[in-house]
Formats: sequence, C-alpha cells, structure tokens
Amino acid sequence: MALTFVVSIEVFKRYILNAPTAWIFDFNNMLYGTLFMMCGAYTLAAGGHVRADFVYIYMKPRGQAALDLSLYLLFFIPGILGLIYAGWDYAAISWRINEHSTVTAEGPPVYPFKTVIPVAGILVMLQGLAEIVRCGVCLKTGQWPARLEDVEEIDVIQTQLGKSEYVDEESRRIAMEGAHAIDEAARHRSAVEHKNP
Repeated sequence: MALTFVVSIEVFKRYILNAPTAWIFDFNNMLYGTLFMMCGAYTLAAGGHVRADFVYIYMKPRGQAALDLSLYLLFFIPGILGLIYAGWDYAAISWRINEHSTVTAEGPPVYPFKTVIPVAGILVMLQGLAEIVRCGVCLKTGQWPARLEDVEEIDVIQTQLGKSEYVDEESRRIAMEGAHAIDEAARHRSAVEHKNP
C-alpha cells in the first residue's frame, strides 16, 4: 500500500505539478524490495514456492514429507542461515557508515532497507522450522496437517452483510449458505485437480 501511495504521489507531482522528486526512484526500489523479501515467509506458509511437481504429486504424503524434510535440512536451513549471517553483516556495515543511495543526487538512506534482509531471513527461517514440524507430523501420521486459511471471501461477505441495513436475516442466511456452497465446491475442485493433474 505504501508503494502504491508513493508512486501515485510521484506521478501526480511529476506530471501534474511538473515537480518530480529525485530520490523517489530509489525509495520505490527499496519499498518493492522490502515487499518482495517480506513475502518469502508468507509464500512458504501458503505452499506457494516453486517445486518440481511432476514427481512430487505422484508421491504418497509420507514420501513427500521425507523429500521435503531432506531438502529443508540439506539446502533450506544452510541457505537461510547464510542469508541471515550475510544480511546481518551487510546491514551492520550500512548502519555504521550511514549509507545513502548513490543512484540519485538526493539518495535516501539505505540502512533501513538493508536491515530488512536479515529480518526477512529470520521470518523465513521461522516458517521453515514450522514446515519441518509439518513434515514430522506427516511422517508420523501419513497425512499432511491442514494449513491455516487466509481471510476468505466468506468473511468479506459476512462483514458486508452485517453492515447492511437493508438486508434481513433470511436474506443473510441464504447469502451465507450460497457463499459456503461456492467455497466448498471450489475446495473440492481444487483437491480433485491436485490429485489428477
């Protein structure tokens, strides 16, 4: 949201007021980089990172868990520890020299942005540890534990219906039943597509 706001203000200043800001280019890049880095842990939690599905989807859950666990232990943990270690040093040097961007004449400070590197690494590591626990549960039970869901459309519908003064209880009930039916059908379709690609 901050990125959208900053870009919108800069577009207004540049094209309407004819008063561009020199440092905004650097700042936009830093905000985008921050957004990108901070999404790593969330994407891992949602199971959204790239994987070689052409083999993985045909494995039983225990096989998937064993593969995931070995990859987490062999590659993920050492890689993320390296990111945290290097990022910490990178940020510390930036703070020590009061680093500013040299891309533009009025370069903004870079040290807050570089601090995001080890922070994002720590968050990804914490989520990775949670994923390792998920692998352990799957190895023990033979089934993957359910992932927590994001805010669902049903919550949005319920909130919107709750704020409306023109919708009676019967209409609310019918709308919620319809929303739950659509959600359940989508979940079923997704599960079937995942099993039969």
